[in-house]
Amino acid sequence: MLKIGVVGVGHLGKIHLKCIQQIADYKLVGVFDLDEEVSKQVSEEFGIPAYSTFDELLQDCDVIDIVTPTLSHFDYARKAIIASKQVFIEKPITHTTKEAKSLMSLASEANVKVQIGHVERFNPAFLSIQEELNNPMFIETHRLAEFNPRGTDVSVIHDLMIHDIDIVLSIVKSNVKRISANGVAVVSETPDIANARIEFDNGCVANLTSSRVSLITMRKTRVFQKNAYLSIDFLKKKSEILQLKEASAQPDPYSVLIDLGNNKGKKEITFSKPQIIENNAIQEELYSFAQAINNNTTPKVTVEDGYNALRIASIISEKMKFTSDDFSQSI
Repeated sequence: MLKIGVVGVGHLGKIHLKCIQQIADYKLVGVFDLDEEVSKQVSEEFGIPAYSTFDELLQDCDVIDIVTPTLSHFDYARKAIIASKQVFIEKPITHTTKEAKSLMSLASEANVKVQIGHVERFNPAFLSIQEELNNPMFIETHRLAEFNPRGTDVSVIHDLMIHDIDIVLSIVKSNVKRISANGVAVVSETPDIANARIEFDNGCVANLTSSRVSLITMRKTRVFQKNAYLSIDFLKKKSEILQLKEASAQPDPYSVLIDLGNNKGKKEITFSKPQIIENNAIQEELYSFAQAINNNTTPKVTVEDGYNALRIASIISEKMKFTSDDFSQSI
């Protein structure tokens, strides 16, 4: 059983605690939070020790789960990796790409596993269409939320859009060629609304929109590929697939037939809803990390994945400050 400690027990940290208690692979050792009053309250609520220092918690654990504000991710993760602990880090991996690159090197040298909390990879709607993704050529994402001051320590790109950046990078098997972006700060000091266009070497284009000052909440991704359209609703946990196929002798009564003309025959448009296997995505990602440690396999969202998502997010942020289209100069 893996002895795990949680650093940062605010709103999300408490969710992690509840999930960890449901995973047989973990033994919850205790928590540490800079706010002693919060630590005390959580200790009483969950019946677990609250450590007075991070170093003390570190000594008693095999695994450290970092759920603190982004600015402190690097310092906690660095200490944990140097101490040869396995590390789970909430997204984004760190505040800067330089810090993320440093963690990559440290993790490699220490031979420890690091997983990044890009939880949408474990969303059941996304999991349901994995087998249907085949060389996407256009992707459109909308991630909208009502204003919540809890996430304003980082811009909307690093708070919300980075989820979709990670999803896009995970399904497009090509290098980024060019990025353009714009955004507006409305109620905070950093952009609250942003749009980015990511172009890949293979011709795929991803158009990403995020807002944290919206009147509605939306987390949708639409994927277009040869002969298929896939819709993923991360919020409602639903997915839909429209496929264009050669018309069969006895078409589905619910399908749509298209006559291509010029004796090219007919095509059939079919509609389907993949089976959704309900899960708790946060619990699933924490469980998957335990499996990676116990089975000595690669985590599903690696430290490199975290770095790549942060790198693109950082370039998008820079593109909002400068008008240069030269991607190579922004790296």
